[in-house]
Amino acid sequence: MSQRRPPQDDDDDTNAFRRALREAGVRRIAVNRADPGRPRRRDPAAAERRAAAVATDAHDTTSRTSDGRVEPVRPSEFLDFALPDLPYRTRSQLKRGQIEWEAGLDLHGYSLDEARLELESFLREAAGSRMRCVLVVHGKAWGSTANYPVIKSHVNAWLREWPAVLAFCSAKESDGGAGAVYILLRRRGLDA
Repeated sequence: MSQRRPPQDDDDDTNAFRRALREAGVRRIAVNRADPGRPRRRDPAAAERRAAAVATDAHDTTSRTSDGRVEPVRPSEFLDFALPDLPYRTRSQLKRGQIEWEAGLDLHGYSLDEARLELESFLREAAGSRMRCVLVVHGKAWGSTANYPVIKSHVNAWLREWPAVLAFCSAKESDGGAGAVYILLRRRGLDA
């Protein structure tokens, strides 16, 4: 299935549009990053993960996730995944937000490669600390070169590949709603 591409504008229409924007006083934005309106928290663990992610080669063969075919998801789409043998009661508790999350990661402002490295590092650390449930905020903003939320779509694919992930689902509104996921982790048996 191929994606539809927008029709190419001819130069006259494009120039007229740009001229109209200038005349209306529209200015180019200086920074192409989301501003959540609050300062970033000073989290030493996040700083360590970030440093480790930057120090790691983006194409490291130990990566557990891939960028193969990623199915685009809608910004408001509810994400939901569980291994087939996960008890129904546990899955229901996760979906209702009744399993308390022990650590969180915010992927806002990261490039796709940075987000993957940060997520992998976070999941390794959480599994190493024997955490049961964590929260990852992926956001739901559309990518600058894609017509779907890139980070959200990739997180949806990456978590399905991660061996220590038993289940994940979109969070309650108070924890980020469709812009975040609760992740239920295996506490033993796998080396993350």
